[in-house]
Amino acid sequence: MAKKKTDLSQFEQQLAELEQIVSQLEQGDLSLDESLRQFERGIQLSRQSQQQLQQAEQQVQQLLQKDGQAELVPFHNPEDEQA
Repeated sequence: MAKKKTDLSQFEQQLAELEQIVSQLEQGDLSLDESLRQFERGIQLSRQSQQQLQQAEQQVQQLLQKDGQAELVPFHNPEDEQA
C-alpha cells in the first residue's frame, strides 16, 4: 500500500511542477533557452503523467472484469462541451 501512496504523491508532484512550468511560460519572462528547457520538462512530465493515468485505468478495468458486476462507462464531463 505504501507504493500506491508513493505513486499518487509522485503524480501529484508532477502535476504541480507542470502547473508551475505552464505558469512560468505564460508569464513570458524566461529567456528563449530557459523557455525551451521548461517546455521540454513539461512535455516529459505530461507524458509520465499520461502513462500513470493509463496504468490506473487498466487497473480499474481489470478490477471491474474480475468482479463481473460492474460495467465501465465513459466519463461525461460537461466542461468538455464548453471548450
